[in-house]
Parts: sequence; C-alpha cells; structure tokens
Amino acid sequence: MLDLLVAWQRWIYDGIRSSIIEFDQSGDAWLLLGMISTGVVFGAIHALTPGHGKTILASYLAGSGKGFGRALSVSTVLAATHVLTAVLIAFFAAHLMERSFVGGGRAPALEFLSRFLLLGIGFWLLFRAIRVRKRADKHEGLGVALATGLVPCPLTLFVVVAALSRGVPEAGLVFAGSMLIGIAITLGLVAIATVVGRRALMKLATRRGGAIETLSRGLDIVAGLLIVVFASRDLLN
Repeated sequence: MLDLLVAWQRWIYDGIRSSIIEFDQSGDAWLLLGMISTGVVFGAIHALTPGHGKTILASYLAGSGKGFGRALSVSTVLAATHVLTAVLIAFFAAHLMERSFVGGGRAPALEFLSRFLLLGIGFWLLFRAIRVRKRADKHEGLGVALATGLVPCPLTLFVVVAALSRGVPEAGLVFAGSMLIGIAITLGLVAIATVVGRRALMKLATRRGGAIETLSRGLDIVAGLLIVVFASRDLLN
C-alpha cells in the first residue's frame, strides 16, 4: 500500500513539475490557470490519503458539540494551516524538510511539535469531560486545527520547492492555493459527516431515554482518548 501511495504521489508530482518547467520556459499564463483546476482535484483526492488530520478532526468534532458552521471553520483552518506550513517551509525553512521522496517532504521537528500539542489537547478534553461540564471554549477548535495542521502537506512542499528552484514562485503559490481549496473540500465533507453522525446519535439516544449530558461527556471522553492515542503513537514512532 505504501509503495502504491509513493508511486501515485510521484505521478502527481511529475505531472505538476512538467507544467512548472513548461511555464518557466514559455511564461504562458494559461498554464497557471490549468494548474488551478488540477490542483483542486489533486488536493481533494490527496486529502483522502493518510496524514491530513481527518481522524483528529472527526474525533474532536464528535465530542465538541459544534454545529455545521463552526465545524467547517475548524476544517478550513486545518486545511489552510496544513498547506501554508508547507509554503512557509519551502520559502524560509527548507532545511527542516526531508529530501527523499519516500520521506514525503516531512518536517520531523514540526510533526513532533504538532503531536505534542495534540497530546495536551487530548488530555484537556478528558479533563473537561470528567469534571463538571462547561461550555467549550470558542478558541478550542482553532487550537486543534492549528496543532494538527502544523504537519506540512508533503505534495505542496515538493511542488513549491520545485517552483522556487526554477525561479517561478508564482507557479508554486498558485498550486498551493488550489491544493488548499481541494483539501478544504475533503476535510469539510469529513466535518459535515461527523456533525450529522453525532446529531443522529444524540437523537437516537434521547429517544431511548438517554441523558444528553451523559452522552456528551461520553463523546468528549472518546474524542480525548482517540486524540491522545493517535498523538502518542506518532510521538513514539
């Protein structure tokens, strides 16, 4: 499965790199416009692969009690942070990234920071669920999105670095922007599906005499445990 994923990533990267080289040679603005639609599609599909925070996002939203609007804002901030972190590394801190393609353009230092912050958020959710429940902090979702998104998008990172090496940073930025849109679409769908599932579960529980407060705390505990498990696993690997 990993070999297939690496081959698929390489195919996407090679196609975009060819477009960047052609744009560098011709300066044809239509190539940039074509890159937008390609980037959106690739971004949406690319976000389906592991490493884009879908599990963390769904886990948090399942226990947060947020509606569709707030859930979409959290997923959008996550997508934006995920892509913009890659852009910033490419422009200002390329030394942080692994150079091998198999390494996927990873930035181990930022990944460690991301998992460490998520571990703290997971324990906070557990603590909040155990104590007397209070209304969730409106900035809590922002913290989850920013912490998760610190892991840079490897495909965006590779493409922006390639564009910079050819002296056409605008091509890399156009691709990054279109990737952001595509990733945001996929993560937005995950957010919507999670809210729908949580509301259906709450409705079913109340019909059977379940207490909303008890179920809400239970979802908070599950969300906190899942985030702690995933963050701890990545820290130990």
